Amino acid sequence: DLNKTIEGLEVALPFITETVASGRQVLFVGTKRQAKDIVQQAAIEAKMPYVTERWLGGMLTNYKTISSRIKRLKDLEERMANGELASRYAKLEVQRFQEEIDELNHKLGGIKDMNGMPGALFIVDVVDEALALREASKLSIPIVGVVDTNADPTLVTYPIPANDDAIKALQLITRYAKEAALEGLAKRKSNGEGK
Repeated sequence: DLNKTIEGLEVALPFITETVASGRQVLFVGTKRQAKDIVQQAAIEAKMPYVTERWLGGMLTNYKTISSRIKRLKDLEERMANGELASRYAKLEVQRFQEEIDELNHKLGGIKDMNGMPGALFIVDVVDEALALREASKLSIPIVGVVDTNADPTLVTYPIPANDDAIKALQLITRYAKEAALEGLAKRKSNGEGK
């Protein structure tokens, strides 16, 4: 029922805008094959963190460990970029560092610029992303989620009833979420808070 989808969007989108306007980030989550590119592109355009590969257990609940891996990634990238690794190590070792950077970027690249805990999660398939849903719920982080008929809408703070398998629907809803986040960034800037 499209009316229910519209009702869900009318409540969820202003929430995303206010979350971003208040200085917090919205973590975009979509790891299923048909949603990955859509979610990643929208998050990048909205300057928001994202998870489109596998959700690593403890990504939120064990953020201390995850942030130490992100710190390692940033450190390696910086040392690789300024030539420190190339000047101090043999080619094979430098190649291994590059492989580690690539692997860490594959797993954590979307959240490496996340500043602490997100203010909310935007999830395109709450059944597929059950682990993300559980971790966010455990930490009382609000969730905006696309909820299909096979999902329990009571687990989601701001449910958006829609078909989470239809690519067109995902593109449209994700675009709205991106625009809401961009609107929040614009509000934050106009309030003089910068980035």
